[in-house]
Amino acid sequence: MTTYTAPLDDLKFVIQHMVDFNQIQAKSHNENLSWDVIDAVLEEASKISSNVLDPLNTVGDQQGSKIVDGKVKTPDGWKEAFTEITEGGWIGLGSSEDYGGQGFPEVIAGAVSEMFQSANLAFSLWPLLNQGAGDALLRHGSEELKNTFLPKLVSGEWTGTMNLTEPQAGSDLAAVRTKAVPNGDHYLISGSKIFISYGDHDMCDNIVHLVLARTPDAPEGVKGISLFVVPKFLVNEDGSLGEANDLRAVSLEHKLGIHGSPTCVMAYGDKEGAVGYLVGEENRGLEYMFVMMNKARFEVGMQGVSLAERAYQHALAYAKDRVQGVPFNGKPGDTIINHPDVRRQLMHMKSQTQAMRALTYWGGAQLDLAHFESDEARQQTYQATAEFLTPVIKAWCTERGSEMTSLGIQVHGGLGFIEETGAAQYYRDARIITIYEGTTAIQANDFIFRKTLRDGGATAQRLLARFEQEIDAILDPALQESKNKLSCALRYCKTALELVIERAKHNPAKIASTAVAYLDVWGYVMGGFLMLKAAAVAQKEIQNGAENKAFLESKIACCDFYITHILPQGEACLNTVMDGTDAVWGLSNDQF
Repeated sequence: MTTYTAPLDDLKFVIQHMVDFNQIQAKSHNENLSWDVIDAVLEEASKISSNVLDPLNTVGDQQGSKIVDGKVKTPDGWKEAFTEITEGGWIGLGSSEDYGGQGFPEVIAGAVSEMFQSANLAFSLWPLLNQGAGDALLRHGSEELKNTFLPKLVSGEWTGTMNLTEPQAGSDLAAVRTKAVPNGDHYLISGSKIFISYGDHDMCDNIVHLVLARTPDAPEGVKGISLFVVPKFLVNEDGSLGEANDLRAVSLEHKLGIHGSPTCVMAYGDKEGAVGYLVGEENRGLEYMFVMMNKARFEVGMQGVSLAERAYQHALAYAKDRVQGVPFNGKPGDTIINHPDVRRQLMHMKSQTQAMRALTYWGGAQLDLAHFESDEARQQTYQATAEFLTPVIKAWCTERGSEMTSLGIQVHGGLGFIEETGAAQYYRDARIITIYEGTTAIQANDFIFRKTLRDGGATAQRLLARFEQEIDAILDPALQESKNKLSCALRYCKTALELVIERAKHNPAKIASTAVAYLDVWGYVMGGFLMLKAAAVAQKEIQNGAENKAFLESKIACCDFYITHILPQGEACLNTVMDGTDAVWGLSNDQF
């Protein structure tokens, strides 16, 4: 087993050079947001990832969470790690200072999240849920709800959940049946929810459930869903914990991966009804929950980056140690990293992961710029860009992350299929990330019908114009060939965009057949744009005599590999968008 080592050089490079961080610093007016402070935060998070979370990753996978005497028990060492993380103030890193958070930008909180999730994804799901629940309450909760629950969620003293899915209502939330009956100053909640991450556990005193439910006179469909805060233990007026609420974890799901994360089947109202408090107004619950869901989608995209990085490190260590055969032009005793195709796979993993990281952090920076911007027009532009990028980050990065963990197994050969090497865990853990918080197809439909067509393609066209402008500004002759290939690739996006806009006029439903391919065109091309931008920065830094020359040269080499090996997949996806729609409907249902 290898120990996770945070890729601090690349994290710092992306933050400093790829995401307009100087603008974020200036707009935030936060005098404490100096690079010395940021550097210290990243370095300390790296240590916690390697020394606290990584050693528990295999433990969690092998032990899993269990129900013992009616209570959920997490794997050995998890409760102690929980205490260390919360006492260190890590959960509120990016949260509002008004409720005890530290107010760091998303790109910094995201970097910490990447490290934690690389080290131990199953453990690191609950901080994601705390942040999402906190955001939803901050935006839409009453002052009383915010004062009662936000400080505890921000500190990590209590954890949060999101309760959407029911046995008959997966992604189709219109089918939600959980009931909420008014009862004085609260509601009584009854029903069941499934797939609730950290729905119960033994690491803290209280769990704050955000639950979607219907009031008695609610209209049918998604317009009749409301959102409620349903705590595991009721909270007294003085903030102390009162009696247990009428809810429980009925069972835990037996999953392919993330075994340590307790994924619960939750029952509400077995007796008289669980006490719940309305968030905002009745029948606007899905709107409010989307605050949490969008945060989660961004973070799940980051999980694709995290697992790709971890699988790469694991495969690289094995390739540098394993002796098998004699490589072409090699000698006996050379390790398999000298085999051409093993080298290709490692280059693919490294380059793809860097592109995913750059895209994810760039998206996070748009959220930061929107949050700190005072000019309304610019704020709306940043927000529109962030919303446009979110489904791509979620879908493209998770699909590629799953692919990279598969490549990690391939580098190990037959031993990758054996659990003892550890490579298989990353593959198993990664399989869920393309599914939860909205499958890849759901993200692709959102990307077409909401993010592209809702404004007639205006945001997409604005981004393409920006890409062209920045590519034209790269004057280094050493990058001219890559510039030419990327300029050609921009036409993939333009052509795909024009096709989608035109076809939507005639048969909007039909274009969903190639929605994933349309999203992938943008993912591959935006990844290429950011890799080229990184190479241009690296060239300039080398010319200016930077000390980390070897790292900067590796950025240029990874750009070259991406442009020549990975970017062409964008053209293949465009061909599917152009010609593949009718082929999906080539068989009748009976012919399958």
